[in-house]
Formats: sequence, C-alpha cells, structure tokens
Amino acid sequence: MTTRAPGRAGGFTLVEIMVVMVIIGITLGLASLNAIPSPHQDLQKEAQRIALLLQLARDEAIVRNRLVAFEATPERYHFLVRTETRWQPIVNDDMLRERDFKNAPLTLLLDPTSAGTLNPLRITFGSEPVDKPFVLTLASGNDRVAIRADGVGHFTVE
Repeated sequence: MTTRAPGRAGGFTLVEIMVVMVIIGITLGLASLNAIPSPHQDLQKEAQRIALLLQLARDEAIVRNRLVAFEATPERYHFLVRTETRWQPIVNDDMLRERDFKNAPLTLLLDPTSAGTLNPLRITFGSEPVDKPFVLTLASGNDRVAIRADGVGHFTVE
C-alpha cells in the first residue's frame, strides 16, 4: 500500500497540463493544414479529372465512330458529339456532363494551337486511334498544371 506525502494533493502539475496542451495544439494545426487543400492541389485534381475525361472522350469517339470534342471556357467545360448536321452537347452521360472549374476563372493554353480551336478552347477527337499530340495547360494565378496527350491515348498530368 502506497502512502502520499503529507500536504501534497493528487493531480497534474501545471507543466504537465501545458505539455499536453502544446501537443494537442500541434496535432490540430497539422490536421487543419492537411484538411485545407492548396490552390495548386485543387488545380492538380482538376487536371487529373480532365485527363481521365479526355481519355474517355477519345474512347467514345472511336466506339461511336463520330467526332467528340472537349470544349472549355475559363469558367466551365463540357463535351460535344458531332451529329449529321451540327455539334450537340452530351447531356445523357453523367461522366461527360458539363462541369464548372473549381477555382474559376482559369487560363487555358493549348500547344500546339492547331490541335484545337480557341475561344472557346476546343479539342476534337476523331474515330481513328492515332491523333495529334498536344499539351493543355491549366493556370490559376502562379499555379500551372499541364495535361500531355501523346496522340495514342495516353494522357499524363505534369
């Protein structure tokens, strides 16, 4: 059986409580930094989503044996399919539906510009499995992310 020294009450010292508070503060600080993505991370995620959608649009063009286009303005983007007489937005496909850019407006650059038209930016995919390579750059402020297409169906985000 243990005995306490006379005059000393049980409990934590002020130093022990302060150490615990500092540890909790550091942990919450790190958690909040990771919970709030940076603008560059948002742009990177947006570029990865667009790269996957461009690959899907390319595959759709080959399967449908029709032209499919990606069209973007600084605020939003959507996909079009060429009918007999005109371009028509794809509305019945949840994957290729119209979307807004998360941190709009974005600056969109296409290299070479002959790969598509500008204002609005348009990239067209044909029914052939080989196409012209291009680089689509998304920029917001000082952040830039590029989507590189090699012309044979591979899209990478840099």
